[in-house]
Amino acid sequence: MLKVEEQTPVEFSSELLAKFDEIKSRYPEGKHKSALLPLLHLVQAEYLWVSTPAMDKVAEYLNIQPIEVYEVATFYTMYFLKPQGKYALEVCRTGPCCLVGAEKILKHLEEKLGVKEGEVTADGLFSFRGVECLAACGFGPVLQISPEYTFYENLTTESVDKLIEDLKNKS
Repeated sequence: MLKVEEQTPVEFSSELLAKFDEIKSRYPEGKHKSALLPLLHLVQAEYLWVSTPAMDKVAEYLNIQPIEVYEVATFYTMYFLKPQGKYALEVCRTGPCCLVGAEKILKHLEEKLGVKEGEVTADGLFSFRGVECLAACGFGPVLQISPEYTFYENLTTESVDKLIEDLKNKS
């Protein structure tokens, strides 16, 4: 995974462009804009976020206006518009999860990782944020890890500590 600074021009690798071509081929001529969401997912998987220069290159590739890409990337919260950790931890912060400890989990992540919500750890491994409903209200508090969107339910501070150690050992 490559890091890209906000204003650094982006050149996509031939491997990434081959994946773009395969996805774009699924759509009829004149409807290639339909490939936008999966292309943004590929960019995010490669760079861990979607920078403005990367969005501009996607627009160029699809032959659409950059604003059309910005509109989509800023609408969906699944696209990160600033650098994230290799593991982006997302904790549900809506009512049902808060009632069973989501706010405690968010505070614990801040203390355990040594960064505030939205920041990246010095080693580049972790970032975290509160998100809206993850559709697991009966199993809260819940957390998902981007970009694979792996779910963890019934969280405790102990299970979060184990998860973080497991992810560190995996890297």
